Parts: sequence; C-alpha cells; structure tokens
Amino acid sequence: MASSSSVFFTLFTFFSLFLFSSAGPLVFPLTHSFSKTQYNSTHHLLKSTSTRSATRLHHHRQVSLPLTPGSDYTLSFSLGSQLISLYMDTGSDVVWLPCHPFDCILCEGKYNPTSIPNPNPINLTSATPVTCKSLACSAVHSSLPSSDLCTIAKCPLEDIEISDCNKYTCPPFYYAYGDGSFIAKLYSDELSIPMSSPTLILKNFTFGCAHSALGEPIGVAGFGRGTLSLPAQLANNSPEIGNYFSYCLVSHSFDTPRVHRPSPLILGRYTIDEKIGYTDYGYTPMLENPKHPYFYCVGLEGVSIGKTRIPAPASLRRVDGRGNGGMVVDSGTTFTMLPLRFYETVLKEFDRRVGPVYKRANRVEERTGLNPCYYLDKGGSNVPQLLLHFGGNSSVVMPKRNYFYEFFDDGKVKRKVGCVMLMNGGDEEESGPAGILGNYFQQGFEVVYDLEKKRVGFARRKCASLWDNLNQH
Repeated sequence: MASSSSVFFTLFTFFSLFLFSSAGPLVFPLTHSFSKTQYNSTHHLLKSTSTRSATRLHHHRQVSLPLTPGSDYTLSFSLGSQLISLYMDTGSDVVWLPCHPFDCILCEGKYNPTSIPNPNPINLTSATPVTCKSLACSAVHSSLPSSDLCTIAKCPLEDIEISDCNKYTCPPFYYAYGDGSFIAKLYSDELSIPMSSPTLILKNFTFGCAHSALGEPIGVAGFGRGTLSLPAQLANNSPEIGNYFSYCLVSHSFDTPRVHRPSPLILGRYTIDEKIGYTDYGYTPMLENPKHPYFYCVGLEGVSIGKTRIPAPASLRRVDGRGNGGMVVDSGTTFTMLPLRFYETVLKEFDRRVGPVYKRANRVEERTGLNPCYYLDKGGSNVPQLLLHFGGNSSVVMPKRNYFYEFFDDGKVKRKVGCVMLMNGGDEEESGPAGILGNYFQQGFEVVYDLEKKRVGFARRKCASLWDNLNQH
C-alpha cells in the first residue's frame, strides 16, 4: 500500500461515476500519477519505491491487521454531505480518513498538500459514533467480545450485565505500519454513490476517523475480505455489486510525469464489447488464511523464464495452519516479491540467458535497489518471456514491460538500461505471506475478485480502451 511518503502522488481528478442501468455495474475512474519534484532522478524514484515495497512485505509478516493505509490509485464517493477521495487498496479491509481537527506528525516534506486527494480533513457534521456493543467494534479490535470493549469504554458493570451499553462508544483503535501509524475511532454515516437512477445509498456505512497520525495524512478505502471493507459493506446492501469487482490498471512508467487515462474499477459484473480484444479470464483459487483472513492469497506453482519452468517452493503454493505462505495479490504494493532462494533461482536463470548478451549495470543496481540491471547497447529484443503459473492450471504471460523496466541512465554517458522488476522477499521461514504480486506486474490486466466463488482471475486487456468502451453505454 502506498503511504504519504509514497513514490506516487495520486490526484483523483474525475468525480463522476457511471452506471449502465439500474442493475448494472458501477465503474469508478482510478487515476494514477506521480510527481518527480521530490526525486532528483529516476534512480532515486526506483530506489524509494523498492524500499517501500520491502517495508510492505515486512509489515505483512509482523502484524495481524492490514495496518498500512494507502494505494497509488484513488476513488471518490460522498460521505454525509462531503465528497471525499481515498486510496483504493486490496491489502486492507478498513476504510479510514483524516478528520478535523487533524494532526499529522512528521509529515513535513513528505507530501505536497495541494497534490493530495483530501487537502483538508473532513468535518463530522452528520456522523454517528459506533457503540462498543456493535459487531463493527469487535471486528476492528480483532474480534474482542463486546463485554471487554464496553469495559474498556468504562461502561458500568450493571449496564454490561443487562446489555445496556448502547450509549458508550467503541474505544479508539491503533494501527501501526511500515513507516507510520494512526489512531482512529469508528463512526457511521450515509455513503452515497451518485448515478443516473437510482442513487446507491448505504445508510450506516462504517469508517475510521483519525484525528492524529504519524507520517500518514491520506485515508484509504480497504477492498480486502474483511467485514469493514468497502466491498463487504456494499455487499450487505447490494450483493451483485459487492461480491464481484475488478480493475484494469493502465500502464505507467517511472519517468513519465502523469498517466492521463483513468484505470477502470468495476463493481459488479458486466458484458464487454468483443471489438476491444476480449479474452477470457484465467482463474486461480483464493487460499484461506487463518491469521490474515482479509488477504487475497493465491498459490504460485512456478515461474517460467523462456521455456524453462522453475517450480515454486511449498511456501508459495499453499498457506499453512498458522497463516504463513501463499502470494498476496496487492494493488497497493508496487513491486512483485519472491522468497529469497526462489528469487535467486529465477534471477539466475534470467541472467543465464541475458548476461552473455548485455553487460551488467552495477552502478545502476546500487542506485535503484533493483537487481539485475543491464546496459542495453544492443537493444532489448533478447529478453526472455516470463510466465507465472498459479494454482488451478492458470498461467499468465507477462508483457515484457511489466517485469523488465527500460530507461536511460543519467550518468556521464547517457545509456539505455533495463532492470528486472522483481524483489527479494526474504527467507521462506519468516512468518506471514511468502510473496506479493505487486501492481506493476498487474498493469495491462483486468484483475477480477470473485468473492462468491473465492477465486481471482486475470485477463489481458487494453485498459484505456476498456474504460472508453464501458463508458459508451
């Protein structure tokens, strides 16, 4: 997930939502952009992003809640009478936002207030505090019983005994993540998604309101599998929208100042015009994770470099009874990460094919945090194809730009270089997920989350054309 110190500052500039019919899906425009003003080079940008991705995996392994807010993609909706924009993140299951008065500690220099989605914290003019007896309060406090929560809220014993603690509010909850933290309280308010007819309204939408944070001024709309996520709350009101969603991320580059075309986020099922190059989904089952139930975990069976298939370790293929293993499909982490030994084996095979053709760019590796990198003085046509093999006999052919990033080195002599977009995820023996499928690998694919059939699907798409096609109806 992206944070306020994220490499990409994402400004949501499209506030209209689209509906094909009263029974059709909702289509949100997700806008991805970044400013290089705080980075003196593409190398610095890549180094910062790779560091953040490593922090993200470390965070997943150390905590039992999705605590890092943010993503590189934003969506907008109305909460009460206020229009808000939040980062969309499949690795989180809580919706939270900064509320007035808001104090963000150590945020100086981390973001430009004029370039973030919510430059001003919202006012709680119509929101209602959630009580300590609510299921939402138990969910956000790791399923603590309501009696314990009411005790923390200082509800008298006699009221606890007769279950009369409705006037006592849910205690604040603390979230900690890779480079910051925040404290929030739960509130409910009316969420509305304007559309032609009728307007979709959730009367008691639950969200976290943070008055203080460390290094995190921007809120997040969690799209994970938890009961407080945005899709889960939509499903309570409209199952056909909340139980099935997808997105298609328009490709971006680290040295391009802005992606002008929105990426479609689609809530609900749709039919597609085959003229834009329709291909069917390849599905892989979601793996249940007892420790991290909100994650979209899948099994990675192997990786092919050219025609050489490299079997994945057991830690990537399945999740054990303690919640360790599997690969998390995460819209909020940039790079794809593999456990150390498997990562080294994959890169060794890649270098075996590429190394004899191109010279290693050691200086670029040091400056970007990526490895291996090569000088592409002879062009980039000799880079082997990369395939991901998931459970359920689902194989995904990666476009070269997703796993091999080409740019110009800004050294004394300007030379074209290319770097593998994979990162070392650490030892397999560490607790938590074994790997992460980051959003850079997901570009140019429609990724569908089918919560009813508990599966994730991938299909190659021209995402900008998909956006245009969906909005012609």
